[in-house]
Amino acid sequence: MTTGTTGPADATPLFGPESQFSAFFDDPRWALAMIRATVLEAAHPQIGAALADNSTFVAHPWRRLRNTFLSMRLMFGADPVAREREAARLNRLHARMSGSDSRGRAYDAMDRGTRAWVVATLFESAVTMCRLSGQPLDQDTMERMYAEYRTFLAALDGDAGALPEDLNDFWRYFDRVVETELENTEAARVILYRLFDHLPAPALFEGAPTLWAAGRAVAGPLLGAVTVASLPEPYRRRAGLPEMPGARTLMQGAYLAAGLARFLPEGWINAESIIEVLSLTPGSDDPRARTVTALRARMKQASALLRLLTPLSGDADLTPEPAPSAGTGSSRRSAEKFFRQVLDQTGDGHLDWPDLAAMARELATRLDLDEPEETRLYDAFAAWWRELQAVLDTDGDGRISAGEYATAVPTLAGPALIRVAEVLFEATDKDGSGTIDADEYRTLFRTAFHRDLTTTDGTYGKSAFVGDFLSFMSGRRTNTPYDPLLADA
Repeated sequence: MTTGTTGPADATPLFGPESQFSAFFDDPRWALAMIRATVLEAAHPQIGAALADNSTFVAHPWRRLRNTFLSMRLMFGADPVAREREAARLNRLHARMSGSDSRGRAYDAMDRGTRAWVVATLFESAVTMCRLSGQPLDQDTMERMYAEYRTFLAALDGDAGALPEDLNDFWRYFDRVVETELENTEAARVILYRLFDHLPAPALFEGAPTLWAAGRAVAGPLLGAVTVASLPEPYRRRAGLPEMPGARTLMQGAYLAAGLARFLPEGWINAESIIEVLSLTPGSDDPRARTVTALRARMKQASALLRLLTPLSGDADLTPEPAPSAGTGSSRRSAEKFFRQVLDQTGDGHLDWPDLAAMARELATRLDLDEPEETRLYDAFAAWWRELQAVLDTDGDGRISAGEYATAVPTLAGPALIRVAEVLFEATDKDGSGTIDADEYRTLFRTAFHRDLTTTDGTYGKSAFVGDFLSFMSGRRTNTPYDPLLADA
């Protein structure tokens, strides 16, 4: 495995704060480059099929963004132990993703060539973002950054052999894949034409649906047009992607404007802080929560004013839900809402194993589980899925519709779900004390630690934990700590 340095002639580490990757991490242009790279990934038939079947990026894009951000921070960080653990976690995650697409072609998320293409799109999009913003990289910088990304691939696969060693050979490899392998996949179309138009509000904007929807109506199509215009021309032609008049000028303007951030004082833009603030929920114990709460109040006022000026009562997305009252902790979700917000993690309109696997994946990620605890959690969710399928899949199509679910809501809280809660409790109870203390509780709900621990000794007992989890997972309770974890976008 590559050591993470450039070699004896240049001992500067390829990972850590001195890496080229770190230099771009807080760069606003990186957001445009990441979207572009994601489309190029999704256009690969294997990756597109895996995303369509397993990913939560449609229903929970902000959660997916946060998890991707944290993962890349660990993989490109200076700590080799943290990198090794994260690589092992990613490999376990990808090993659980395989199947076939709508045309019967097999896909496997552990395929080495496919994983190499993911890394290739990240590197090429970083180079492209610099070129489009009028700051092209010199040859030495490109070669150093390419070495970083090959080392990243080596950390995952054991070596970087699936990517060409020489940078000039890489460009020939990239052009060949674009021209001969990429397709107009369903996943790519969803990102370009559905995700931007229907992007759910992050936690920060949840109290201002009108303001968010108005901004999304303007920014969504523009972002889609910028992304399409930035894609390689051979792919745009083969996929038949439309190009808006003036889209290339708009694209160059967007990248140039984002590139002006280099003139801001150092530290003004911090990607980690921005993502965390977007994810903060009311009542969080984060020190920034008070400022965020005040900002949300201002946005609510702006949203109310905008709604008065431009009434759009026919759009369901713009209709705010009633503010929770003191008793909403025990109020019940409608069956349809619970199905959409919690059970249908992939956003395809049905409940099947990938949805429950996504829940297990999110919980295991929050708890930073290693083996065998991670497998125990997945196995418990798999047993719950078999129980649900046996009872609710009345037409035998291998998945559960919202209608099938609504007819038998009480069966959700069966023995298998109780076992899921017990396994989750045991995984959260790191010290094996039989109770969950405040620190362990915070680990599980670290972006939404706003529930008071009601017992006198500040601990959370197993029976209370299981009861609360069952109440949430059966839709009997809203406004719980599990909402930001499994229900919110």
